Order: sequence, then structure tokens, then C-alpha cells
Amino acid sequence: MATVFIGTIVHTKSFSEFESFENGFLAIDDSGKIISIGHDYKGWLSSNPVRAKDLHEVRLTDCQFLMPGFVDCHIHAPQFAQVGLGLDMPLLDWLNTYTFPLEAKFSDQQYAQQVYQSVIHATLRSGTTLASYFATNHLESTLILAREAVRQGQRALVGKVCSNCNSPDFYVETAEESVSATLAFVEEMRSLGSPLVLPTITPRFALSCSKELLKELGDIAKRFDLHVQSHISENLAEIEVVKGIFKSSYAKAYDEAGLLTNKTVMAHGVHLEDDEIALLKTRGCSVAHCPASNTMLSSGLCDVQRLVNNGVTVGLGTDVSGGNSVSVQDALLRALDVSKHLDFFKKHNIRGTGKAQLQDPNYVPLKYKQAIYLATLGGAKALSLDHLTGNFALGKEFDAILVDVSVIENPVRRLNVDELVEKFIYTGNDRNIIQVFVAGKPIKNDCLLK
Repeated sequence: MATVFIGTIVHTKSFSEFESFENGFLAIDDSGKIISIGHDYKGWLSSNPVRAKDLHEVRLTDCQFLMPGFVDCHIHAPQFAQVGLGLDMPLLDWLNTYTFPLEAKFSDQQYAQQVYQSVIHATLRSGTTLASYFATNHLESTLILAREAVRQGQRALVGKVCSNCNSPDFYVETAEESVSATLAFVEEMRSLGSPLVLPTITPRFALSCSKELLKELGDIAKRFDLHVQSHISENLAEIEVVKGIFKSSYAKAYDEAGLLTNKTVMAHGVHLEDDEIALLKTRGCSVAHCPASNTMLSSGLCDVQRLVNNGVTVGLGTDVSGGNSVSVQDALLRALDVSKHLDFFKKHNIRGTGKAQLQDPNYVPLKYKQAIYLATLGGAKALSLDHLTGNFALGKEFDAILVDVSVIENPVRRLNVDELVEKFIYTGNDRNIIQVFVAGKPIKNDCLLK
């Protein structure tokens, strides 16, 4: 049934363009596509009398607003089983101590079903309508993740992880096994027949793949016009090892394999060189900013403004379990924190630390409305799915969250549009997200564990 939401509606149109409708309306047709948005609901009704006959009205309260669903550009689904553990370790130690032993357990399909059911439920509960998931090396358990996303109604990119070297003996595959399983995964995903859940080519990172395997994966991505995801320039020690093996920059290692495309998203990008940023822009690649894990694993502070100002699309990633929360709202807040910390370093003479060697008095930290863009439309662009989702442009599918800031505590006075949004962004949590929609279908109440 066609539906119209009447009340406060907000979304972004670009990195610096935030649009809001107080006492506005948004209409979707019975296929879940957006057919109108604006201020003049009565005017739209009078000019669309046929649609008005079968229209279901949803009236929002003064404490509620509608916004696009969150997009998580980088999350490791199996690692939900260890979220919050080992976060006082640097990246490579954390991988060997916690992550590789955990992911090896996903040869057990029953265990995989339990974890994957839980992580998709948790992300949906937190308002994530689109996620780009890393699974594990295991074909069958990766298919379980994809099927679970379909069952619970989430839009997702799902990747079978590929790694044939520099990995523990108990969790590694040959290049031939990796290519064969990846091709089988792509074929199985086609037979799944879901427009919401798509495959993405997923070399774990350059260190865990031989040059030959990276090239094979690049060829597969090109042959089937597939999305690509991996990691880049996360940790200084990691970067030096990559340079030693590939005799090139991190970005060039991927580029020589054909893995940098306009459907590629690379997580982190904390320490990208200027020429690497230029290469990503030229290829149309995007970066998933993962502020929580960059801090937790002591990787560094990613300067989002530097990337955006140089023409690179940026979205947000929770990077569970390097990050400690599945909430993109939490990642949004962490992104604002990191940007403000960079502002301190670039401008202040910090007692005990001193001035930064390269100061930038003109640096401008992220604003919360720009961070909302990163968490919604920016993320959809980063995943090359902004033609379908990310904001409320006409013709897009209705992926949205309905927020109520009064769930936990009633505001002491009526809040204007910006205040409603700020209240949720800075103090809210998943309890304030009272409904989640994907492609027009309400799913939060339907994603309970079974």
C-alpha cells in the first residue's frame, strides 16, 4: 500500500547540503519507492487525486523525525562474536591473538548461523539499512551470512574473504582454492535472486594475498562487474611490510591487480600518501572511515577533510570488532571526535605535547550534519549504491529510520528540527530508533531472533 509520512523529515543532498522539512511529508508507492517529498502535502494531494484514495497516512509526533537509514561501509560479521575484546593491542597482534582463531571457527556452519543471525539483527536494530560485510574464508558459512541478510530484509554487500599467504596455518587457503570458492560464491549469490544482497570481491588485505591471487580477484571483479572491498593504509607497520613485499605503495599494489575501480571501497586510509589519494580519485574508489577501530587499535587519526577536499568519496564503517560497536551512530560521533582532535593538533600548542610540526590554522573540523552525510548518502556513494539509496531523492528506494527522541526521556520543551536531530545524534541510541525500513518494508519489528 502507498504510504505518506507527515511530520519532520531530514536528509542530505551532498557533503555540505542538509535539507529538512518541518511539517513536511514524504510519500512512497506500493513498491517502496519515493514518489514525493516536500512541505505542501495538501497541494500534492489535490494534484494527485488518484493516489490519495488508497494512501495510508503515518503522522509523526513532535518528538519524532524520519531520516535515511544508516550505511555501514565496513564491518566484519564473524567478529561480532568477539566485539569488545583485545582492543588494547596493535592491529597485527590483535589479528593473530583474537581474530584469526575466531574466524577459523566458521568452518562450523551451525556456529556461523548463530553469529550471523545475531549480527544482522543487531545492525538492523541500530538502524543500519545497508552494510558491507566481510565474512570469512569459508564458502558455505559466507552463504549463510548472505541468506540471513535476505531473511531479515537488510540491504547488504557480502564478501567471501580471500587470503592465501601471511596467515596462520589453521586459517589459510591456496590461491586456487580462493579463486574457485570466490567464483562459486558469485554464482550462488546469483541463484539467491535477491536485489538487496549482492556479492563483493574481498581480498582481506594486500598482505594476506599473493600478487597472483590479487590479479585473479581483479579479473573476476571486472568480468562480472562486481563491487570490491579491502583494507588500505591502516597501520604504519602494516604499510612498511606491504611496501617491502610489493615494492610499491599500498594503493599501487591494488591498482596493478585491477582492484581499484569505481565500485571499490577501501577501509581506513589513515596514512595515505598524496599520490595514493590522487590515484583513488582517478579510479573512482572510496574510503570507509573507521574512527573507532583506528583509535582502539592505535592505528592513527584519519583526516576525512583531506580526503573529501581531494575529491575522494568517504563513508563510515563500524569495523566491528576492531571497532567496539555495531552502531553507525556511534561511528558518526567518533568521526566528529577524531576531527576535533585533529583540529587541536593542527591549531593548538598542547601542554605536554607542543605544537604539531605541520600546523594548519585554516583546518575546519567536521560538523554533525556533514557527519550525517557520511553515515547515509556518503556511505551509499562509497558503496556505489547511491542510485538506489542514501537519501530521499525521488525514485530511490525508501531505506529509512523513524526516530523518537522521547523514548527514554521527554524533552523539557518542544525542539526545532535541528535540535531534534542533534538530540538523537549526540544522546540517542538504538532505543530511539522505533522503526527501520528497507525498500519500503518495515523490518525492525520483524528482525527478532528466531
